[in-house]
Amino acid sequence: MQRVDDLLWATAGRSPQRTALVCGDERLVYGEFAARVARLAAALRARGVRRGDRVLTWLPNSVPLAVVLFAALAAGAAFVVVDPSSKPDRLAALCADATPRAVFVPAARAAACRAAVGPALLLTVGGDGGDASYDELLAVAAAPPRRDHIDRDLACLVYTSGSTGGQKGVMSAHHNVVFAARSILSYLGTAADDVVITALPWAFDYGLYQLLMAVACGATLVYEPFTFPAAFLERLAAERATVLPGVPTLWAMLLGMDLAAFDLSSLRCLTNTGAALSPAHLQRLRQALPQARLFAMYGLTETKRTLYLPPEWLDQKAGSVGIAIPGTEVWIEDERGQRLGDGAVGELVVRGGHVMLGYWNAPELSAQRFPPGPLPGERLCRTGDLFRRDADGCHWFVGRRDDLLKSRGQKVAPIEIEHTLRELPEVVDAAVIGVDDGTLGTAIVAHVVPRAATLDARAVLRHCKARLEDFKVPDRVVFHAALPRTQNGKVDRAALGRDSGRG
Repeated sequence: MQRVDDLLWATAGRSPQRTALVCGDERLVYGEFAARVARLAAALRARGVRRGDRVLTWLPNSVPLAVVLFAALAAGAAFVVVDPSSKPDRLAALCADATPRAVFVPAARAAACRAAVGPALLLTVGGDGGDASYDELLAVAAAPPRRDHIDRDLACLVYTSGSTGGQKGVMSAHHNVVFAARSILSYLGTAADDVVITALPWAFDYGLYQLLMAVACGATLVYEPFTFPAAFLERLAAERATVLPGVPTLWAMLLGMDLAAFDLSSLRCLTNTGAALSPAHLQRLRQALPQARLFAMYGLTETKRTLYLPPEWLDQKAGSVGIAIPGTEVWIEDERGQRLGDGAVGELVVRGGHVMLGYWNAPELSAQRFPPGPLPGERLCRTGDLFRRDADGCHWFVGRRDDLLKSRGQKVAPIEIEHTLRELPEVVDAAVIGVDDGTLGTAIVAHVVPRAATLDARAVLRHCKARLEDFKVPDRVVFHAALPRTQNGKVDRAALGRDSGRG
C-alpha cells in the first residue's frame, strides 16, 4: 500500500541524521531532505498542482532535482525527467505529449524554454527568470503532505525510444515502482549502511532507481559524473562506496585504467544492465575487483528489472542473465503464443507487480506490448527480446527480435559476434549491425573501439574466423574512438548504420 513518497517519510523518520545525498560539495541528510520535499510540495499545491498532474524536469542530477521529484509525488502529481542534454525542441515535444502542469529548468535556460513549455508553469533552479524560483518555493512554510492519493496513482512517465521509433512514455504507478525497488533490493542486499556511487543520469531508469532504491532502504547515494574517470574513482575511495552500478561502457573504460592506483577495497557489489556484459569483460572485472560481488542483470523500462544472475553462478553460467527477480514469473513463447521448452528460442514474456501500466497516449501500442494475463484485469509484458532457457532455468539473451540479421540465408544474433570481438584483448568495446547488401542480403559490419591504433581489420577478422561459423564472420570492420550512444547510454545503432560504409 506504500507510495513512493512514503519511502522518504519512513526513512527520514527512522534516520533523520543519516546522509541521503552527496552531489558535488552538497551533502543532504534525510531529515532535511524530507523537510524540503514537504515545503516544495506545499508550494506546488499552492500554485495549482493537483493529483494526476505531471511535473516535468529538465535539470542535471543534483540535490534540487531529487527534491523536485519527491515533491511532485508528495503533491499528488507524477514526475517526468528529461535528460538535461536534450535540446529545446525535444523538451517541447515531450511537453506537448505529457502536458505538464509545471516544468523545472535551470535559470540560465529559462528564456530558451518559455515557448517550449507552453501553458505550464515555468519554474527555475539557480536563479530567477520564470514564473517562480526553486528557492522562492522552498520559502513556503512546511505543511503536512496531503493524503488524497493512493499507490495505484501514476508516479512517473519514463520516456524511452524503441525499435518502432519515436519516444514512448512508460507509465509507472506507485505500486509498480515500490514493488520493483523492493524486489531488486532484496537480491542485491542493499541496506542503510551502504553507500551507492553512480554516474548514471536520472533520466535513464537505471539511474533513477539508484535514487529511489537508496531512499527505500535508507542508503547514501553519491552522484559523481564520469567526465573524468580518475576523479570518479577518487570520490569512490573518499566516500568508501560499497555499491557501484554500471553499464558496459563504464566497465570498459575502468578496465582500461590502472585500478590498483585507487583504494577500491570498500566495494562489495557491482551491478550491470543496459546491455549485456561480455564474458571476457566480466572475467576481467572480477579479477580487477575480486572482493566485489557482480550481478549481471537484464531489464527494460516497461518492467524496470526482469532477470538477474546470482554472483555464485557466474563461473558456470557466464553470459547468462539468470532467473526472474523475486516475486515475478517469466517464460518463453513462440510467435503463436505457445510456451516453449528448454533450449528453444522465443520471446520473453513477463508477469508480476513490476509490469507497468502501459504507454502514455498510446492505447494501441499498449495493447500490443501489454496483453491480458491469466487473471482478469492482469497485464503481461511482451519484451520483444529473444531468449533461450537452459535446463537449470537460466535465461540467455539471443537478441532483439528486430535486431536479428539474416546473412547468406542464415539468422545471426549480433550479440554473439560482439562477445567474440570483446574477447580480443586489444578491443575495448564493439557493436555489430547489418547493412543492406545486394549480394549477401545483409552484410555484417563490426564497429570496434581499439585499445591501440595498431589493431587492424585483418587481426579482428582472423580472431572471428577462428571462433565463429563462416556466416557469422563480419564482412567489414569500422574503427571508432568511441561508440555513439543514445541519451540512455545504449549504443546508437542508427548512427552506426550511417558509418557502416567506411572501414
